[in-house]
Amino acid sequence: MRRGLLLFLLPVVTFATPDIAQWRMEEIARFNAPEAHQGVVADANFLYVIGNQIIGKYDKQTFTKVAQWVGAEEGPIIHFNAGLWHDGQIILAHSNYPGVPMTGSLEWYDPATLQPVASQSFGAYVGSVTWVTRYHGAWMVCFAHYGNRAAEPNRDPTWTSLVRFDDAWRRTGGWVFPPALFEHLGGGFTLSGGAFGPGGYLYVTGHDATELYVLQLPTQGSVLDWLGTVPIAAEGQAFAWDPDDPTVFYSIMRRTRELIVSRLHGPLVP
Repeated sequence: MRRGLLLFLLPVVTFATPDIAQWRMEEIARFNAPEAHQGVVADANFLYVIGNQIIGKYDKQTFTKVAQWVGAEEGPIIHFNAGLWHDGQIILAHSNYPGVPMTGSLEWYDPATLQPVASQSFGAYVGSVTWVTRYHGAWMVCFAHYGNRAAEPNRDPTWTSLVRFDDAWRRTGGWVFPPALFEHLGGGFTLSGGAFGPGGYLYVTGHDATELYVLQLPTQGSVLDWLGTVPIAAEGQAFAWDPDDPTVFYSIMRRTRELIVSRLHGPLVP
């Protein structure tokens, strides 16, 4: 091994091909949440609805709003994207969208007080930080590219990548998304939400399509495998799986400022 080269290898995992045509998303409930502009995070008892510079905390059973955090208009928070519940804290993906050059960070918040407690900045890296998830003890961060006013020179959404980091934030791997997925999405936007979920698959959403895309890491090469698509009620944007019942799916409808609770049904072949 060359000195200074960090190796972090995942075993080759062969999945049975799921019959995604049999999967369906059943809507259970929905409620109004004025913060519903970017996404949602879920813990055991609460839902945290995300706007550009705002977080609304809602009781999971009654949908009653119990707390709120609002960032200063002049920053430093510019544009929250997706979020993650991990190790007792809320982690929000943050970027300077639509600024160029793109910069990004992950921002930790205390769920009890909704106050910021930590930050991991990537500076100007390989794209706009749109979502973060965990997989086999590693951080998986999506760095997005756009084809609209936020596009960097000579870049389009196909430059969007998924980067793996260890807990010291050393890069240990990376993948790109299938070009066919971006052709399907169309327009100048990219992947707004992503998380590993039921069956061990990676689920992602676009900007406004009422679809959930199911992917998995490839056994060889650098392009993620797109396995299929599940219709959903939400028009894209970031989402969350319930930490206690991983078939329960939380999403937002930004057009109507609503949060939608759904359940995924189907043979989830691991």
